[in-house]
Amino acid sequence: MVRLIGVDLPRNKRIAYALTYIHGIGLESAKKIIELANISSETRTDDLTTEETIALRDTLENFDLKLEGDLRRFNGLNIKRLNEINCFRGKRHRNSLPVRGQRTRTNARSKRGSKKTVTGKKK
Repeated sequence: MVRLIGVDLPRNKRIAYALTYIHGIGLESAKKIIELANISSETRTDDLTTEETIALRDTLENFDLKLEGDLRRFNGLNIKRLNEINCFRGKRHRNSLPVRGQRTRTNARSKRGSKKTVTGKKK
């Protein structure tokens, strides 16, 4: 099992897709990282040699991206700042509502939770 930056990569996947399991790495940046580390894109995670693993680790350290814990901390601090200055986006984060202008009358179920049925009013 290959472990990079505190993340266990899945065993039998191509290395480009396995790298996307690291928070902050998408498919395009994973392909660039593989190219910089001189690893074939057809290589599976199980088939990586120790030299290739070391090359990947070095490439990730020198790559200009915030990854894993640093990225999570950065995003968390940004949300905390929005909450503290009491802006609109901060209020929306605080109330667990959509932040970017989406409607909430009918959608936003994943943010607001499951439906709570209200009984009808009798006359």
